[in-house]
Amino acid sequence: MKKRLQFFERYLSLWVLLCIGAGILIGQFLPAVPRVLEKLQYARVSIPIALLIWLMIYPMMLKVDFKSVVNATKQGRGLTVTLITNWLIKPFTMYAIAWFFLKVVFAQWIPTGLSTEYLAGAILLGAAPCTAMVFVWSYLTDGNPSYTLVQVAVNDLVILFAFTPIVAFLLGISDIGIPWNTLLLSVVLFVVIPLTAGYITRTMVIRHKGTAYFNERFLPRFHSTTIAGLLLTLVIIFSFQGNVILGNPLHILFIAVPLTLQTFFIFFLAYLWAKGWKLSHEIAAPAALIGSSNFFELAVAVAISLFGLQSGATLATVVGVLVEVPVMLTLVKIANKTTHWFPRQRSTKEA
Repeated sequence: MKKRLQFFERYLSLWVLLCIGAGILIGQFLPAVPRVLEKLQYARVSIPIALLIWLMIYPMMLKVDFKSVVNATKQGRGLTVTLITNWLIKPFTMYAIAWFFLKVVFAQWIPTGLSTEYLAGAILLGAAPCTAMVFVWSYLTDGNPSYTLVQVAVNDLVILFAFTPIVAFLLGISDIGIPWNTLLLSVVLFVVIPLTAGYITRTMVIRHKGTAYFNERFLPRFHSTTIAGLLLTLVIIFSFQGNVILGNPLHILFIAVPLTLQTFFIFFLAYLWAKGWKLSHEIAAPAALIGSSNFFELAVAVAISLFGLQSGATLATVVGVLVEVPVMLTLVKIANKTTHWFPRQRSTKEA
């Protein structure tokens, strides 16, 4: 039986486009709405956006089983590919590719200040490898579910310590002011708090109801919550971004080009590395796909906190949402057509 995305994930790019349209219409014809929402913030963090992003991130954190981290040593080579690609390569190649296209190739069509904001958004995406959708991509490529869970758990732990300094460094060399307090607050709000809440909830539910109940009945309740939070967030964002998009419609394409090229580059880098190490396909596919995909919910949240709802940085992170599903589905097809590149046996020893 051919595996497929669920309905909302399959057409996520369409929903994003519809939300862009709805947001622009609200901003143009109901300008009082974004004006009121702009006032609802604390320490430069939008309270409505924060609540919606918690709705997106909390269900993802419920899936993370930190007990699986103890098995990380059994997945040594697979995790080596994942961690080096995600944290020592991806943020810096994202910066380089985005800088080249936004500051050189498309420079004559994008004002300098705006291209710098777009670059900041790309940096945030590059420093936030996926933590949720990778479960979907792994499933579609027959990835090893245990390995996928381990790499997500380890990745979330690394985010706690690596995201802030990497973002600060890359923003700094881009001559972008770094509000450290806001950056650290964003990580606490959108990683530490939901991660802690997810761990506590997971532990309590499993303790009282069992693992089967948690996986089969409790987790599915939050699926629509994540989608609803994402779509409502996009409507709010684009109610502020309408003038930018209407005045610069080609900028969506300009931003999408480096993001797409970066996604393909990171995938093939990790995938071919795994092939060279003769890892099994069930390890190689999720190891390559986690870095190709982005934790765009975190990137959007931090962009809003650091630069505001009307910023080019926020727009760039949302373009990341727009291109992710069709690009990642293309990579899933490539992975599924190249299973013969890898050993046939299903074994964690080679990971």
